[in-house]
Amino acid sequence: MSHTKSRKSGPRRWLGAVRWLIAAGLHDRANATTLKAAEDLAARMDYDTGHALFCEAEMVVRTGISRANLYRHMGYLRELGALAYVKRGSRANSLRAKGLKGYAGTATEFAAVIPAVYDHAMGHIIVGTGYEARIIVDLRKRQQAPSHTPEPVDNPPVDNSASEALETPSLTVVKEVGQVQMVGGFTTTAARQRNDSTPNPTPDSSSRKRATILGNTVTATGMQLGDKLARAIRRRVSWVRKDSHDQLRWACADMGEQGWSEDQAVRFVVEVGHGHGAGFAWHPARPHRLIAAGLRADQQRQQDDEQRREALARAIPWEESTAYREQQAARAALAALLDAEDSHTVVVEEPERTDEDRKWARMDWNNWPQVIAHWEEDREDAEDLYGKRLVCFAIDQQARQHRAEYAYI
Repeated sequence: MSHTKSRKSGPRRWLGAVRWLIAAGLHDRANATTLKAAEDLAARMDYDTGHALFCEAEMVVRTGISRANLYRHMGYLRELGALAYVKRGSRANSLRAKGLKGYAGTATEFAAVIPAVYDHAMGHIIVGTGYEARIIVDLRKRQQAPSHTPEPVDNPPVDNSASEALETPSLTVVKEVGQVQMVGGFTTTAARQRNDSTPNPTPDSSSRKRATILGNTVTATGMQLGDKLARAIRRRVSWVRKDSHDQLRWACADMGEQGWSEDQAVRFVVEVGHGHGAGFAWHPARPHRLIAAGLRADQQRQQDDEQRREALARAIPWEESTAYREQQAARAALAALLDAEDSHTVVVEEPERTDEDRKWARMDWNNWPQVIAHWEEDREDAEDLYGKRLVCFAIDQQARQHRAEYAYI
């Protein structure tokens, strides 16, 4: 227990946490058999300490799970962080430590613990670390009891000789205010918001229609189309076949309400799978949850695009903004400054080229790179200054140099 990172718990809270951990798919091999073994342990746990003896032989008889399989599923519970060893079974004499005579081996004893991932998902505040960690329940927003109890008007007196006040008090479960309810989808807490107020049920809440993953109202037409889309997806996408037809149909309910075609639905599921590597890098244990997460992400993108378009529609045009006017004023001031400098600039005209200049320019044929540069900038002026023979020589020299360079490539 000293090495565990999970906190201490009682059997009732622990069993609920185990159900959530298995349903969330945090362990690939944890299943209904794991839950069956956990329920047997919870039925024998001490309410104060949360400890329970393993008693493997009796568990095999009660649960019908084979001994080897039972050991495997107890290991899955420990890997989930839901079980910790109090004592590990060994041949050490447990009676000697109690000062008794005789021999009895040391039995394996487990402690019920709840991992931090469950508390984070439920929105609990954890204080401390390890086995002795505790959670804080915010009672400030709990509804206060009325200051006075209304007196009955015409009710006849009731014989309370067997009142509940005379009964032995039993353990009660405190419901945390603001506890997040796990409905479906992935177990990340980023997309869930904590609900600190408990809504009052309305008289017609039982008559309300069920909503889809995206909150659309379920209709018969939409469910029929969703059933058709689910069959098409199962037929054409292999990695979704771990789900039952009902799970796929519920994931496709929003597609049916929006009137998607089969090709559109299959294309969407394939793109969601490619985004997470499903089908070739890994095979999701619950494909409908991956599809549901893709639908929510697509809806969020559409909402973000709509908000962006509305923001652009409300935005002031650039030509009417203060920044644009300041920019134009700065440009006008800069243009006026440059015009003032140009008016004081003295333009120096180059002297006309003479035959003496041409003669000196054509004397040095080793200066052919400069001739090429001049010719590429202004051909007519280069031929006038250097002459056609020197220009042709420079072009030929450049071609030879290029051929020599390419010969070594």
